[in-house]
Amino acid sequence: MSETQVTLAPSAAARVAAIAAKQSKPAILRLSVEGGGCSGFQYKFGLADAPEEGDLIAETDGVRLVVDEVSLGLLEGSVVEYVESLGGAAFRVSNPQAASGCGCGASFAI
Repeated sequence: MSETQVTLAPSAAARVAAIAAKQSKPAILRLSVEGGGCSGFQYKFGLADAPEEGDLIAETDGVRLVVDEVSLGLLEGSVVEYVESLGGAAFRVSNPQAASGCGCGASFAI
């Protein structure tokens, strides 16, 4: 594991565990960054079957968050949370490197 940190909040860990159980998959959330979105970069979430070589692995309450080496540089210091509000529920990345973001919270700029 790298010294670089990305953290999975307990709220996100609980939601991943619930989704994974319903789909009979391991409780592993993959977070990556892709080009695109209204601000230049966008977050991509998905369940993973296993970590890949070179992934950063963070664990909270038995749930693993995996981030590939390429995305890691754009996510260093981030916290992944699961937030429920009147507008809906979603995973949210609090990224200290993001200079700006869009209203939906799914994309950001550095």
